[in-house]
Amino acid sequence: MPDKESHKILQTVRDFLKQEEDTYGPFQLPDIGKPESSGQTKTNIGKLEGSGHAEPADAGLDNVKRVEQAKTLEELRELCLNASELHTDLENTNLVFGIGNPDAKVMLIGEAPGSQEDKQGEPFVGRAGQLLNKILEAISFRREEVYIANILKHRPPNNRDPLPEERRRSLPYLYRQIDLIRPQFIVCLGRVSAQTLLDTNQPMKALRGRFHPFRNDIDLMVTFHPAALLRNPAWKRDTWEDVKMLRKRYDEKNGENR
Repeated sequence: MPDKESHKILQTVRDFLKQEEDTYGPFQLPDIGKPESSGQTKTNIGKLEGSGHAEPADAGLDNVKRVEQAKTLEELRELCLNASELHTDLENTNLVFGIGNPDAKVMLIGEAPGSQEDKQGEPFVGRAGQLLNKILEAISFRREEVYIANILKHRPPNNRDPLPEERRRSLPYLYRQIDLIRPQFIVCLGRVSAQTLLDTNQPMKALRGRFHPFRNDIDLMVTFHPAALLRNPAWKRDTWEDVKMLRKRYDEKNGENR
């Protein structure tokens, strides 16, 4: 069993490697002496962050049908309150459904609630949320004008990345949420949100800087998660360029001159 100091060092190394992969994409770790069982040496750190047994393909099928028939956000929220498949393996968490203007033209989507979001039942209310508010204000949006949600609606333990099966179970609910709001734009905040909605393994550097067509008529763009900016202030310049691009396209679509 590693002592606390060893665990702290390992965690620091792990966080650094994950941060590098989030920005530059998957990379190959050198063989350090262990025999390979499959002949593969490429290690995707994101895939090692959690493990679990996927549910059967038809799990929650009845709920998915009900989700597709939800006519309002409130109906959908009630379904989410009773949807066991939306929970992670962290017990006693609160639903973090989403918040904002139900007729928003801009929808921001992060990855999962953190501890403060779990306590308050609202996405992006901690330090990252405060920074997000400032980013929105810098391009003349108020938090109340947009809609904010996450890929997951319940907090995962230790703020780990959502597992593939957790994302799969959550997506029907998020897709219906998007369809009910009908935004013109979606802003994916961070790698997990972007890769999930775009169904890709491409790194951030390949996804940023352009609009992606999504669900026929939505412009989807990718930028850094505010929590990543708190750890890496140098990325704020790139984020500023991203959100200026959003504001310009928004004004073009809506005939606003600024």
